[in-house]
Amino acid sequence: MLSPGSRGGAILSGGVELAMFSEKIGGLTGDDHAPLYKQLQRALREAIQAKVLSPDDALPAERDLAEEFNISRITVRKALDGLVSEGLLTRRQGAGTFVAARVEKSFSKLSSFTEDMISRGRTPRSEWISKAEGLVTPEESLTLGLSPGTPVHRFARIRYADGAPMAVEYSTIAGFALPSAEAVGVSLYEALAATGHRPARALQRLRAVLFTAEHAELLGVPARDAGLLIERRGFLKDGRAVEVTQSYYRGDAYDFVAELNALS
Repeated sequence: MLSPGSRGGAILSGGVELAMFSEKIGGLTGDDHAPLYKQLQRALREAIQAKVLSPDDALPAERDLAEEFNISRITVRKALDGLVSEGLLTRRQGAGTFVAARVEKSFSKLSSFTEDMISRGRTPRSEWISKAEGLVTPEESLTLGLSPGTPVHRFARIRYADGAPMAVEYSTIAGFALPSAEAVGVSLYEALAATGHRPARALQRLRAVLFTAEHAELLGVPARDAGLLIERRGFLKDGRAVEVTQSYYRGDAYDFVAELNALS
């Protein structure tokens, strides 16, 4: 086993001995011919999978890990970067690196991505790919029940939680529901609520997909990685369809749950 840094039992904030971390996840072995960053990745990955490290556990700072395992900070950063890309770790600005907590999305509640993340103590962010206005396509016309030539708003964006990409989302909104595409800021549902056109109910369909090269690049995962596609059609209280959204979620970051009741 590679020797730990010379500090031995240095104390981290909170009174936890740094040396305990290597004892917790295991050390790096000199007999292993894999690169050191791969060895550290494997030790952390196995500790997460074995529940030795729990969701939302904070990792020691990169400099502390470097000293603890007697490796360079560049090696530590490379190891952590790979696990962030895998969705196993997440970085929170100003707070450090944490074990990622898989998000449970309930099918029993119609809520936005922003609302879901905030309710779980995560920080949501969107990166816009495009905002556009145009005329409804034949397919959208059938789905939304709109006449040919009707205006619609289209949105494409990457959804983030704590800085990690979680989903790519494409939405088409009936033109009457928003004054313009630019009316949407952080939350689409918030913008719809402001005009009195937030969906009151929705039909959703989930299916497994393999990410295309384009989606994989946007989400920072390998091409043909497994993902989940949610297709949602949102309706107003009066029965009119107002929203069609396709969301491509990372399969390693989301669990979808539904409550089922026996027939009475």
